Amino acid sequence: MADPITPHFINDIGSENIRIGVKKFKCMGTTPPLDHPHIYLDMGRDNNIICPYCSTLYVYDKELDADKTDPANCIYKPKAA
Repeated sequence: MADPITPHFINDIGSENIRIGVKKFKCMGTTPPLDHPHIYLDMGRDNNIICPYCSTLYVYDKELDADKTDPANCIYKPKAA
């Protein structure tokens, strides 16, 4: 069985915090080519975590699906080749 793909989140809009539906993910900062190193973050037992590169506060929201964010459109979806 394959592991699920780890979601990658971006903050192109410069929001102070982003609500997400997962506790393990990668932060990219912004959409490439202006992204920072893609850092794996794990909230563990906490319900929030701050990215040490871009200072975005990610807040876990159990009501959100893994591919949804609040504000919307903060999940990275690469363009098809």
